[in-house]
Parts: sequence; C-alpha cells; structure tokens
Amino acid sequence: MLSNGLNIAPASTEDFRLLAKKRLPRQLFDYIDGGSYQEVTLKNNLSAFSNTLLRQRILRDVSNIDLSYSLFNKQLAMPIVLAPIGLAGCYARRGEQQALAAANSANIPFCLSTVGICSIEELQAKAKQNFWFQLYVIRDRSFALKLLARAKQAGCDTLVLTVDLPVLGARYRDIRNGLSASKASAQVLGKLKRGLDIASHPKWLWDVAIKGKPLTFGNLVDAVPNANSLDDFKGWVDSQFDASMTWQDLDWIRDNWSGNLIIKGILDCEDASEAVKLGADAIVVSNHGGRQLDNASATLSVLPDIVKTVDKRCKVIIDGGIRNGLDVIKAIALGADACMLGRAWAYALAAEGEQGVTQLLNIFEKEMRVAMALTGVTKISDISKDIIVDS
Repeated sequence: MLSNGLNIAPASTEDFRLLAKKRLPRQLFDYIDGGSYQEVTLKNNLSAFSNTLLRQRILRDVSNIDLSYSLFNKQLAMPIVLAPIGLAGCYARRGEQQALAAANSANIPFCLSTVGICSIEELQAKAKQNFWFQLYVIRDRSFALKLLARAKQAGCDTLVLTVDLPVLGARYRDIRNGLSASKASAQVLGKLKRGLDIASHPKWLWDVAIKGKPLTFGNLVDAVPNANSLDDFKGWVDSQFDASMTWQDLDWIRDNWSGNLIIKGILDCEDASEAVKLGADAIVVSNHGGRQLDNASATLSVLPDIVKTVDKRCKVIIDGGIRNGLDVIKAIALGADACMLGRAWAYALAAEGEQGVTQLLNIFEKEMRVAMALTGVTKISDISKDIIVDS
C-alpha cells in the first residue's frame, strides 16, 4: 500500500485525477473537474489533442534532447507554466505554497490566482523566481490597483489578466453540490449537503480544513475584512463581474503595470489583434478550461489561426485540455510558445501535494523527451508543424 492509500503509483494525469477524486470532498473535486452546462467545450479541448497525430521519424540523431526555453528573457527548464487555479489551497494544505515549491524546483513559472487561498505576501516568502500573479477584470479599480501594487512589491514581474468572465457560466455540478443557489431555502440545504460531504472525508477535513486554516481568499481579506469563511467572500466576488467592460476600459491596466502583461481568455483572431493593440506581451488562447461558454471551439483548433494573426507581435500561450507531454509538443508544433497546465496540476496537488506536482512535471518532461525523439527533433525551437500528420 502506497502513501496515497491506493495500490497505484501515479503514471499519468488520469492517475492523479483518480487519486484526487478519492481524497477530496465531491464538491471540490467536481469544482475543478467539471465544466459549464453540458461540458461540451471541456470535451472538445480533450478531443482536439487526442485527434491530433504526431508524425514519427526514424534514424535521426536524437541522443541530446533540450527542453529549455526562454520566455520574457528568462531561461525555463521547459515551456510549461502552472496556470492560476482558484481555491488551490483547498486541494492540499496551503496548496499554493506547495505548488509554488514544485514549480521552483522545476524552474518553471507559477501563477497565483486572485482567488487563491494563500495571499501574495504568503507566497512572496517562498518564491525564488518566475512568480506570476493573475487578476480578474473587476469593478473596483481602486482595489485592483492595490492588488497590482502588492504583486509588484512581492516581486511579480508578470501579470495575467483574465478577461473571459463578464458573466459566470452555469456549472451544473456546482449547482447539484449546493455551491450555487439563489433561494434562501436552497442555500440552507446546500450548506447541509456540503457539510455532510466534508464530514465524509475526515482525512481531508483534518489535514486541509483544520490544519490548513485559514481557508479564506488571502488576497481579498482587505476587501471583505469581516469574512470568516469562503461563503462570506462570495457576495463581494460575484459583485465584481463587470459585463460592461470593453477593450478601451483596459488601458488603465497597461498604464499601471510596467511588467509583462498577458491577456488570458482569447479564442478569436479579432480579439487577439485587440490584445496586441493594447500592448500585451503575450496572450493565452483559452476558453477557461470549458468552464464558461459551452459549445465553444477547442483551444487547439483555433491556435494556428490566432498564431498567424498575431504574427510574432506577442507570445502565444495555450491552455485547455493539456494532459500530457505529448499535448505540449502538439501545441508547440501548431505555433504555441508555451503551455499552461491547469487541471493537471490541481489533480496532482490534491493527490500528493508538492510531491505530486513534482512527479507530474517529471512525467511531462519524460513524455516530451520521448515525443521529440520519436518525431526527430532535439530542441524546442526545432518543433514545427512538420511533425504533425496533416489530416
């Protein structure tokens, strides 16, 4: 029996997913595992990668594979970023700290979510390099500016601005688990259901909910000073979604942030052009992991056209559906500069903490090396569409 309580040594993202499902209360597992509505976009993301085939080549000297990549004048071990994940500190004790430590060891960037459990300052003490911060487009600009100042003070040189939440897509799993309810009676029943769910996972309750306190949004304590639980923050967070925001309203971000600016949530070529006009240093081709607009395009399917539109005027990062090192190679072959991992590292964190995230990144590294060797390339810069089978 292994330390994770199962007779399984995780060999893939799916293995970590199964371990996370066993360990977490259902409401938390479904929150990260699910998508919006019928979850068609989520499935599209996955199938786009699985349906993209690699072109195998033989008898080439692939004895020296180099995964290193330079992003924003920093040398990374591989073109991977740990994407911002809300509530990550609920998946393992002070989870953002553990994920940051794994990213530091792997020499790749870690991005802290606005709605992470750990605050910017808490991670500042642990950050060695490549510490990024993610900000939502929120109504309260004065508070947003305070967050930017705190991020800069903490040494963050890269801001990821998430722009695809003018309204919140309905997530049926969350509704069924009692996380989203409007009527007072439904809220009471929802709290009861969530309480029973948590009580049925005593190991998580002790290790994370009790020993990992406080389970609040560390970055938002000043905005909601009397909050004692995540529920106390919900009203403020929900009030900050701004459906009236336009590209012109984002000029203040560029005016008040001197570091690298990444616009996350691009799924259309015209929007990619607008991001370039704004002065973005990079964009993230993203449909929010299938958690917003259902029946939207898979990120990999729109990537080539967006890369062509951007035409090297900024870096192009992609997320959504990336579950192994082969997916990373496919994305780079179709024009991405780097990939953001979201669910993959959340599963690993929930399953095994820092050790799990480290193991996951080691698995990705090995898979990338094999994929490159068997497609006949030895450097990230050598990867091109030539290694993709033209369907």
